[in-house]
Amino acid sequence: CTVIFTRVATKDLHKPISILFCNLAFSDLFTSFSGFWISMLFITNPDITIFGSKDMLAPYALYTMSILSTIYNLVSIGIERYLAVAESMRTRFRVARNHSIAAVFINWVLAFFLGCLPLMGWNCLHTEKNVSVLYSPFCVDYLIFIGIPNVVVAFIIPLFTYLRIIIILRKRKLRMKACGQATGTYKSAEIQVARTSIFIWLLALISYAPFFAGAIFDATNYRCHVDLYPGVYIFRNCTAMLITMNCLGNPIIYTLKVKTLGAKLKALKCLPTNHVRACTI
Repeated sequence: CTVIFTRVATKDLHKPISILFCNLAFSDLFTSFSGFWISMLFITNPDITIFGSKDMLAPYALYTMSILSTIYNLVSIGIERYLAVAESMRTRFRVARNHSIAAVFINWVLAFFLGCLPLMGWNCLHTEKNVSVLYSPFCVDYLIFIGIPNVVVAFIIPLFTYLRIIIILRKRKLRMKACGQATGTYKSAEIQVARTSIFIWLLALISYAPFFAGAIFDATNYRCHVDLYPGVYIFRNCTAMLITMNCLGNPIIYTLKVKTLGAKLKALKCLPTNHVRACTI
C-alpha cells in the first residue's frame, strides 16, 4: 500500500516503468488479501481447506489469479528494462506509457482467464478422480496446466532479459574504454543490474519452487487426504507463506531500492530541504 500511495501521489513518477511497478504492487496486494482469506477459512473451518469444498473455489481462484498477475508483471518489467537499455541508442522505438498500460491490461486479462477456469467448470467438486490432495477441489491437470508453463516463463524470460542487459552494458563499456572515455557509469550500472537480477532469481526460486514441487507431488501421488495429514499440509502452508513473502520482497527489490522513490516518500512526510536528482540507465 505504501508503494501504491507513493507512486500515485508523485506525478513525476508516472512513467512506463512506474506503471508496471504500481501494478506489481496491486498484484502483491491481491495475493496477500487472498492468502489472508484462505488463512481465515483455515482457522474457522480447517476441514474444507483439506478435503475441499465449493467455498474454496473463489479464494483459490483469486489466489491463482493474483499469483499469475505477479508473474506476468515481473516478466513485463524485465522486458521493459531490456527494451529501455537495448533501444536507448535508437530513436525508432521507445517504451511509451501506452505500451505499459497495454501490457498491464493483457496481464490481468490472461491472469483472470486462467485463474477463473475452475469457476467456469474445470474443477473436481463432483468427482474424486484426478483431484488435488493439496488444493482440493482443484484438479491435478489444471495445476499442471497453469504451473509448468508459468514457472518456465517466470524463470527463463527474466534470465534472458537481464543477461542481455548485462551483455549490452559490458559491450558499451568496452567500446567507450577503447575510445578513451570514462566507463564508471556503465560499470556501476552493470554491477547494479547483476546484483538485482541475482536477487530476483533467488526470490523467485525460494518463493515458487516449493509450490512447483507440490504440484509435481500432486500429479504423482495416489494416497488419500487422511494418509498425508498433517505433514504434507504443513508443507502446503509453508509454500503459501513463501509466496506471501515474495509479495514483501518485490517492493524491496524493485521499488524501495530506487533512491528517487525513497526521496519522494520522504518528501510526502515533510518539506525537503535538498532536492536530489538521480539518473538511472
